[in-house]
Amino acid sequence: MEETIGVKAAGQIPAQRGDLLLDSAVRYTEERHWDVFPGTWLEAVESREACSCGAPCALPGAHATGPDWAARATGSAVAARTLWSRQPRASVLLPTGRTFDALDVPESAGFLALARMERLNLAVGPVTRTPTRRMVFFVLPGAAPRIAGLVRNLGWAPETLDLTALGEGHYVAAPPTRTGGGAVQWARRPTPANRWLPDVEELISPLAYACGQEASGRRPRRS
Repeated sequence: MEETIGVKAAGQIPAQRGDLLLDSAVRYTEERHWDVFPGTWLEAVESREACSCGAPCALPGAHATGPDWAARATGSAVAARTLWSRQPRASVLLPTGRTFDALDVPESAGFLALARMERLNLAVGPVTRTPTRRMVFFVLPGAAPRIAGLVRNLGWAPETLDLTALGEGHYVAAPPTRTGGGAVQWARRPTPANRWLPDVEELISPLAYACGQEASGRRPRRS
């Protein structure tokens, strides 16, 4: 069984280090053949951390710096090293829809789904945890257009589940990127064992079930 980071680990956030960001970006291109591109970063402003973009934003320190981000993404380790050498604090962002798609769910649903996947002995790819209490499951590309139909086939209404598939035109932040609330971490690290990503059909049942349970917990009870 691969290492799964527990909830208590979220508070142990190291300071952002440029060498770790550069090394991680290069490693993703070399070991996983993922495209990478540098995003914004956090800066100290009047005793607080603010996004380098200088404006209020939804993902401080972890979003693209411009609309041309897709064209700037690279799968070259040499190019990645050059990009992060120029801006060592830049977040590490991974475009989806190329070598992988991503399934974004609430953290509580993600841990429940992981437990069910382990009991079912399902092959699980890398999974990240974000400071906004989300979990992101990496699956084979092509999942995004299929997700709504797969969820309906399982008897769930897609609009009732907090489950989003990210494909072409989107991206995710990769560890050790820091955002306003802490660091993105691996719940399931990339290893040789999970080099081959699962298809969305292999994981959708436990994920939909877990998101359905999470949605039921949010509904007000009748008096």
